[in-house]
Formats: sequence, structure tokens, C-alpha cells
Amino acid sequence: MLDIAPLLTEVALQTSNSGPAITASAAAALAVGLAAFGAGYAERGIGAAAVGAVAEDQDLFVQALILTVLPETLVIFALVTVFLV
Repeated sequence: MLDIAPLLTEVALQTSNSGPAITASAAAALAVGLAAFGAGYAERGIGAAAVGAVAEDQDLFVQALILTVLPETLVIFALVTVFLV
């Protein structure tokens, strides 16, 4: 355990001249993954509420659809950043 401590501090502090610990493409992939995870987490609650609202009143379908699609725009923005990087 103690023999990898210098290596971990070198990675954490980025003291070596090898560059950043994570490449640009890996950071972009991480951004898309976290955005998709966040959108899925948001869809969980919104989708359940939207289905319940539409079951009660059919006129709320458009509003429920708009609120369900809003978190997905985060993933689209994350994909745009991937193509910019």
C-alpha cells in the first residue's frame, strides 16, 4: 500500500511532465456519460409524474411530453461538446 503512495501523489498532483491525467477524448466521453446518467435520473421522476398526469387528464399530454424531453437536451449538448473537442 505504501509503495504506490508516491505514484498516487504524482498522478493526483500531476507533478510529472507527461501531461494531464486524462486526455481530451476521455474527458469528453466522461462528460457524455455523466450527462446521460443525469438525464436518465431526471427522466425517472419526470416520466412517472407525466404518465400519472396524462392518465388523469388527456389534455396534459403536450406539457408532459415537453417536460420529459427537456433532460435529454443535456445529452445533446454533451454530444455537441464531443464534436467540438
